[in-house]
Amino acid sequence: MSKDSSKVFITCALPYANGPCHLGHLRSTYIPADIYARYNRMKGKDVLLVCATDEHGTPIAVQAEKEGVSPLDVATRNYELIKRDLELSDISFDNFSRTTDPLHYEISQNFFLDLYNKNFIYPKTIQQLYCPECERFLPDRYVEGTCPHCNAEGARGDHCETCGRHLEPVQLVEPRCLICNSEPEARESEQYYFRLSNFQDELKKTLENNTQFPANVRNYALQWINEGLKDWILTRDMDWGIPVPLDGAEGKIIYVWGEAFLGYISSAAQWARRENTPWEPYWNDRAVHFIGKDIIYHHSIFWQAMLMAYGCKLPYNIVAGEYLSLEGRKMSTSKNWVIWAADFMEKFDADLLRYYLVANAPLTRDTDFSWDDFQRRVNDELADVVGNFMHRTFSFTHRFFQGEIPEPGKFNEYDQQVQKEIIETPGRVGVHIENFDFREGLKEIIKLAKLGNKYFNDQEPWRTVKEESDRAATTLYLCNQIAKIISIIISPYLPSKAGKMREILGLNGGNGDTFSWDDAAGFLPAGTPISKAKPLFAKIDDDVIAAEKDALYKNLEETEVMDDLISIDDFIKLDLRVGKVIGAEKVKGSDKLLKLMVDVKDKQLQVVAGLATKYSPEDILNQKVIVLVNLQPAKLFGIKSEGMVLAAGDSLSLLTAPDATIGERIQ
Repeated sequence: MSKDSSKVFITCALPYANGPCHLGHLRSTYIPADIYARYNRMKGKDVLLVCATDEHGTPIAVQAEKEGVSPLDVATRNYELIKRDLELSDISFDNFSRTTDPLHYEISQNFFLDLYNKNFIYPKTIQQLYCPECERFLPDRYVEGTCPHCNAEGARGDHCETCGRHLEPVQLVEPRCLICNSEPEARESEQYYFRLSNFQDELKKTLENNTQFPANVRNYALQWINEGLKDWILTRDMDWGIPVPLDGAEGKIIYVWGEAFLGYISSAAQWARRENTPWEPYWNDRAVHFIGKDIIYHHSIFWQAMLMAYGCKLPYNIVAGEYLSLEGRKMSTSKNWVIWAADFMEKFDADLLRYYLVANAPLTRDTDFSWDDFQRRVNDELADVVGNFMHRTFSFTHRFFQGEIPEPGKFNEYDQQVQKEIIETPGRVGVHIENFDFREGLKEIIKLAKLGNKYFNDQEPWRTVKEESDRAATTLYLCNQIAKIISIIISPYLPSKAGKMREILGLNGGNGDTFSWDDAAGFLPAGTPISKAKPLFAKIDDDVIAAEKDALYKNLEETEVMDDLISIDDFIKLDLRVGKVIGAEKVKGSDKLLKLMVDVKDKQLQVVAGLATKYSPEDILNQKVIVLVNLQPAKLFGIKSEGMVLAAGDSLSLLTAPDATIGERIQ
């Protein structure tokens, strides 16, 4: 594929419609894709940037059953949240669709039939778990049990979160139906398989020969291929999904990973119908997928094999963003250790987030979001370097040159060096973006702004304007050119702030995508009017960051205290007993936690409880309390907790049993 392709088809991994977006999603997928799309538009390419919400699959169906609503209700609610998050993040989609759209159903069923008629999909009778109580076969996410590999409880029917192994539901020890909690039984079921093993050699050759694929994608995929590919089950027994379009396949749907990829195509097709323009030329010129690290396997192996089977051109590149942790810990939505996109954008400009998530680390490396580091980069790099340079340049132009770019004098060697950097920087930034090294491109822009500040300081225009007016004029002439260049080449990264820069320079004409990248290095003529300087990047105060950190850690502490609560589905597993508190003390570093020693007759348990705001150690000592004794031990604030003392949720009032016998079980 030549680098002068006139059309570019860009996709973002489909966000799963079971909740809104957090910062990890934006960092790995959507911001990089948007930078690439905006840059290519500025290069004169015809860009089609598409995405859709992924709305089928068992997690949404399970959530709907728990809420007593339809799966479409759950998906629609989250589609609106996700769409809002991506709009707030300034992601410039040409189309954002849904996999529940009728056009997606049509395309997915036609694709399935094509592969079936070519004998790449075939029926096979297998053992599956069936729930007699619910009277249905159970898809993988409808089953939980004990992992056969590591013996961890709570393993799901598709994988074990403890050891990370892929599982089939029939492998689980003591499986339970997630809906009714009864024990399912193995029964024969006919499903449809995709002949993935047929593409072992072709996939390996493609991965080895495609030099565009980044190392993290190529190496991860080749590892799976070298272990040997097995045929892939492509259907499920459930109602929520796209029906298998074959006679005799009633009650079966296409597995979500068998149709979600086609959301790229159906979203493009939806755009094509609206714009009356074919989408296929975009795909055939250059298709680039932006995904997260967790779905490399699916895109590099499953998706490419399906495209090979269908006879489509393969993607030019698959760019996989690595993980984003939070304050040094793995992000966890269940523990509320997360920053949601909408919450962030309520308080901070989206461009600040776009800058930080790109500047922090290369896309192909895990990185961490730190509130302190976010503040440092915004204050030191955006405010002190870029913002300060722009403000000095524009203010000085107004103060001493009547708000117009002055006519320069003769260039000395230093001026010529600066001029050379101005002219060459757009090309260097562009090469980095074309190579998907977005961080390196951004560093070049900041480097130019730093050069501008140094040049301004070295030339001392506040002095030379009185003694050597030509020297001051030359300085401000070149500084305004630096400002102009930055206002254009920073557009893919910070589209909103770049627009504000261009307003001051009088470069009107909408968003940065309408400016030609190749003309970015052109100089503004002397006499061009410049508006008065306006603040571009305000510094973030310490107390603002302290409040964000306090809120984040408070969420974690409260979740850790409540983390061991057992859901209603598992109520029959609870072993509740009367225990006597025989020891109590405060937990250092927490104003909410107490460390208790509780006697339950046959043993003594150490329990960490969030009761310190209600009870002192003296208040709770010798009380007979209700204790959950069969709780898996956990560490809270580094202290082992072996059970849970029950209390009312809001008032924190202890549930006591003053007249009961120690060790007595609660029925």
